[in-house]
Amino acid sequence: MAENHASAAARAADADDHQRPALCRSSFLPAYSDVNDDGLEGSAFRPLIVSVSGDSHSDDDRPFSGGGRVPVPPFSWRRLWLFTGPGLLMSVAFLDPGNLEGDLQAGAAAGDALLWLLLWTTAMGLLVQLLSARLGVATGRHLAELCRGGYPDWARRALWLMAEVAMVSADIQEVIGSAVAIRIHSHGFMPLWAGVVITGLDCFIFLSLENYGVRKLEGLFAVLIATMALSFAWMFIETKPNGKDLIIGILVPKLSSRTIRQAVGLVGCVITPHNVFLHSALVQSRKIDPDNEHWVREALRYYTIESTVALVAPFMINLFVTTVFAKGFYGTKEAGSIGLENAGHFLQEKFGGEFFPILYIWGVGLLAAGTSSTITGTYAVIMSGFLNWKLKRWIRALITRSFAIVPTIAVAVWFNTSDSALDVLNEWLNVLQLIQIPFALIPLITLVSKEEVMGVFKIGPRTQIATWIIASVPIIATGYLLMDFFSSEMRGVLSGSVICVAVLVYASFLFYLIIRGMKLPNSSI
Repeated sequence: MAENHASAAARAADADDHQRPALCRSSFLPAYSDVNDDGLEGSAFRPLIVSVSGDSHSDDDRPFSGGGRVPVPPFSWRRLWLFTGPGLLMSVAFLDPGNLEGDLQAGAAAGDALLWLLLWTTAMGLLVQLLSARLGVATGRHLAELCRGGYPDWARRALWLMAEVAMVSADIQEVIGSAVAIRIHSHGFMPLWAGVVITGLDCFIFLSLENYGVRKLEGLFAVLIATMALSFAWMFIETKPNGKDLIIGILVPKLSSRTIRQAVGLVGCVITPHNVFLHSALVQSRKIDPDNEHWVREALRYYTIESTVALVAPFMINLFVTTVFAKGFYGTKEAGSIGLENAGHFLQEKFGGEFFPILYIWGVGLLAAGTSSTITGTYAVIMSGFLNWKLKRWIRALITRSFAIVPTIAVAVWFNTSDSALDVLNEWLNVLQLIQIPFALIPLITLVSKEEVMGVFKIGPRTQIATWIIASVPIIATGYLLMDFFSSEMRGVLSGSVICVAVLVYASFLFYLIIRGMKLPNSSI
């Protein structure tokens, strides 16, 4: 009798489960292919798996018959620890040398006036990364894979090209930053081009960490982030900034015509396109069944906590760097010429250092920033996701790293004695990444808003409005930069015509992506 009642209850629960909204109805999604035994990379970030199944999930395979939202078990520190890791890797993109370049230039040119923008851009970046994690957990696919299945071939290839350009741009900045740090620690003996070559090869060493498991890799990132935090916190304490100016800069928004360019650069270096693709893949290092609503809700809860906490350190480090250079160089004649390459020497001349030269403290932090961000670029899974190419990870790293190293070596050899050449290159790379941001955000917002992609985990109207506002910020900033460029750089009818055509193509593609995302929910995206 008890068995009959149990089987009847199970059938009723199963029927009720079929009536509830599907967790992820992904008929348009590309077929999933895992990483095979030869090390060929498939469509997802699968070589690094930490199992989070345990006693708390012992009954999760039962159909839920309570109706409404599936309950989430009580908070557990042990469970949070199991989910901790992907946010650390994601947060490194907020600390790459391009970010440090934007921070120091914002501090030197605007003082503490742009600290409020740093806070809000970090908050915007957090929301974007949470949506990326939500997409990866709820679908079991990463963003590049979903774009491959959701857009026509020409649009998919265009999105892939934009994503690769953004990633290579970030890679160049990372290589430059590490090369500058190596030059500092070699007392100028090591030329920049040699530092570029050394940095270009280090990612292949770190790829071997996969063989020791994901926890070892995440532990390395924790050490590198802690190194940056200690280095830049030491600099912050040594320079003794004004606490009142610091608080006012964070709480009171200020923006003038003199600081707009620095503000735009700050937005472009905090929100990075390749990191949007990366995070949706990193969260799959925890084995979660996307069809199990209980598991998905629990994973989203812990990933939200972990990502939020993980971004506290990058915000504080960026705050330290901006404040140090605001204290030392705002309003001075050096403010207009300071950059990543000469920043350490300017700091040494200004502050020296009682126990340890501040030049080498800066070099340690810069080397940690360049090294850590170099590793994350290797895992961005853009090529494999968009094109479904089955390449060994080291071959893909060789291809993308070559695109970054070749032009960087050329610049380093040509301008080895120039303090400003690499800094100008870094500024333009930040602008280039800013231009690419909408091509990652628009597909992300489109996908997480679709019920046929996300099921019950699609975002609500308020979140959609907030994310579209965030997506509009880089578009508006790009428009400003283009107008500024037109007014100062256009020479002749031919060059003006070429630029106008390029801008028209850029705007048309953005318009296409937005309109396609606004189609009826039942239509395939």
